[in-house]
Amino acid sequence: MTFTASHPNQPAASASEAAVGLTPGMLRSVHHIALNVQDMQASCDFYGTLLGLHRLTGEEVPKTLVKLVAEGKVTNFRTPDGTILDLFWEPELTPPNPDPEQGFTRANHLAFDIAADRFEQAMALLRQADIDFSGPVIRPTGQGIYFYDPDGFMIEVRCDPA
Repeated sequence: MTFTASHPNQPAASASEAAVGLTPGMLRSVHHIALNVQDMQASCDFYGTLLGLHRLTGEEVPKTLVKLVAEGKVTNFRTPDGTILDLFWEPELTPPNPDPEQGFTRANHLAFDIAADRFEQAMALLRQADIDFSGPVIRPTGQGIYFYDPDGFMIEVRCDPA
């Protein structure tokens, strides 16, 4: 089966197909988590004040996000283990259903970090597994590829500049 960026809701791969892909240990850590938020100020108060996460400012802000941060469209926090939490302002975001039985997500994507010298290998392995991805997207902070899991949740595999 192919999981594509343009068609995220395809059936899961069979057990024999699932054997192809990145090898255990290639991904080093979660690099960042990106959440869509409707009320940026309330979310900043929640993550920064209530939870006590460190808000990135000045030189701490990733170069690729400086403009969006300056425009108030993105805010970044660092969790105690070093994972970056990106908040993306989506003022038209539909609030969650108060019924916990109803599905809802406001996460944007989950990003995994990989060593720069293994990035090309990871792309080759994903191609072998017939996973369609977008990218690589090259930024001053590194490069990444994007694809969807079987339920349509966006995954990024990224690396720092070589």
